[in-house]
Amino acid sequence: MPQPADFIWYLAALAFGYLLGSIPFGMLLTRLAGLGDIREIGSGNIGATNVLRTGNKWIAALTLACDVLKGTAAVVAIDIAFNRDLAILAGLGAFLGHLFPVWLKFKGGKGVATYLGVLLGLCWPAVIAFGAVWLVAAALTRYSSLAGLVASLTMPFVLYALGRRPEAWLFALLTVLLWARHHANIRRLIAGTEPRIG
Repeated sequence: MPQPADFIWYLAALAFGYLLGSIPFGMLLTRLAGLGDIREIGSGNIGATNVLRTGNKWIAALTLACDVLKGTAAVVAIDIAFNRDLAILAGLGAFLGHLFPVWLKFKGGKGVATYLGVLLGLCWPAVIAFGAVWLVAAALTRYSSLAGLVASLTMPFVLYALGRRPEAWLFALLTVLLWARHHANIRRLIAGTEPRIG
């Protein structure tokens, strides 16, 4: 049975991940580049896809990299310093931080990059599986958002097949949250108004 001290460590790992995940790189980088407030551009989202709408591919790529790496950093740091159980909680915290950053009144990104970052930190072979499923789904449908949703849906099963059961449960939760954050994309896909690749 977990002791009270254990819960303190659990909360600390979750909080550490949350603070890293809540860093709004999209907003910070666009402001530093003199591109204005990303929340007033395009969809208003702070993620790399919306940053790309500024026309600056380098800032969009840097945003993507930072959003991925903050998820990876949260997991790897706690895994090295403590253990895998706490690292999983840090990964959850990083994802929640990106979706609901306290600094932006809990209005964050959609989470795909940070989802991949956490996945990279916990089980890098699963990232290859994600990419393979994404490529196939994108080639068949020409919808980037749908490809991402389909790929995310397979991750709990991939992790379970690899013997990573705690990680599989984590990604079952992250996938539900990811789909919830893509509700607008899902509505457009159903309506046939979602933009296709190219």
